[in-house]
Amino acid sequence: MKQRLTVLGSTGSIGTSTLDVVRRHPASYEVFALSAATQVDVMLAQCAEFKPRYAVMASAAHAKALADKLQSNGLVTQVLQAQDALEKIASHPEVDAVMGAIVGAAGLSPCLAAAKAGKRLLLANKEALVVGGALFMETVHAHGCTLLPIDSEHSAIFQCLPEDRSTWRARIDSLLLTASGGPFRQRDPATLAEITPAQACKHPNFSMGRKISVDSATMMNKALEVIEARWLFDVEPDQIKVVIHPQQIVHSMVQFKDASILAQLGTPDMRVPIACGLAWPERIESGVAPLDFAALAGLTFEEADAQRFPGLHLSWQALKAPEGTTAVLNAANEVAVAAFLSGQLRFDRIHAVNLETLSAVTPPQPRNVGDLLALNDEARSIATEVLERFVA
Repeated sequence: MKQRLTVLGSTGSIGTSTLDVVRRHPASYEVFALSAATQVDVMLAQCAEFKPRYAVMASAAHAKALADKLQSNGLVTQVLQAQDALEKIASHPEVDAVMGAIVGAAGLSPCLAAAKAGKRLLLANKEALVVGGALFMETVHAHGCTLLPIDSEHSAIFQCLPEDRSTWRARIDSLLLTASGGPFRQRDPATLAEITPAQACKHPNFSMGRKISVDSATMMNKALEVIEARWLFDVEPDQIKVVIHPQQIVHSMVQFKDASILAQLGTPDMRVPIACGLAWPERIESGVAPLDFAALAGLTFEEADAQRFPGLHLSWQALKAPEGTTAVLNAANEVAVAAFLSGQLRFDRIHAVNLETLSAVTPPQPRNVGDLLALNDEARSIATEVLERFVA
């Protein structure tokens, strides 16, 4: 039988890559529902090709615009709008698998809904674990959710580990997350104040959304991945290390108790971990060309520069602080990056906003998703106040 799939964030880079893999395997996958924020025309094209039962848009205006265009084109996809619509398509009883690719804290509730419904959850939304942490993993375990990481680094670690998850803690010595270093890996830290949004969004290896591209440039993306890895693989923060690997051929590594290291290598293309998540434990064709080792100039590794990438080290500090601190860090960073992209904040002040917000918020222990979302809102409000002292 075909696996019925909901894609949360179908018009973004992960969503479109997911649909490209699905397109190659029409006998194995059927798109049940799609969601997007504002890209009506892209969603229209996706609905025309994949004919989902539901399409969810972020606002009533965008939902109406899509519904009108679907009707004009004779398409019968039902258009929904509002947060509970995302939860509906993530937990629907006819859905087998959910791709969680919504960027930011907005992806938390539908990913939790998928986990609570015991779905096969392909997780590309870092914030579900950065914000949700213990609560998210408790839900996964309590409801029999099959959680498969889609970030290339976490997928690499997952592929290096045995299928029997109960053996992981006993075998793992440390996890080594690789990072490209972004576009400013060799730039003089004294010149970081001059960086423009266009420069920060020009990743050396991947074409990504603007927010995640800035996070890659500051290495905050890697900080969030450290937090994510702590929960995905049930390891202590000090067991997670980051190494700069500009070529991004080695996607990450696992060092075991006997000092053996296993690594997952591949062409830097997100369709590889997506195909892995869709088919696991089987393997399917992803549409990506395999590595040509004879053509590789070389693989290099460097230490992450704390002066150039101070935000990276906030991950370990936040993990050792009271529960909820990682949610505060994520919220502050969302506010700071948005201010940078809009021209309000200098690139080199993103870290300062994050640091001051962490100092200003003492999180209560979150007991449910409502507590997490309230903490996210509080942290964003305080980060906005902090931002006023650093605006350009």
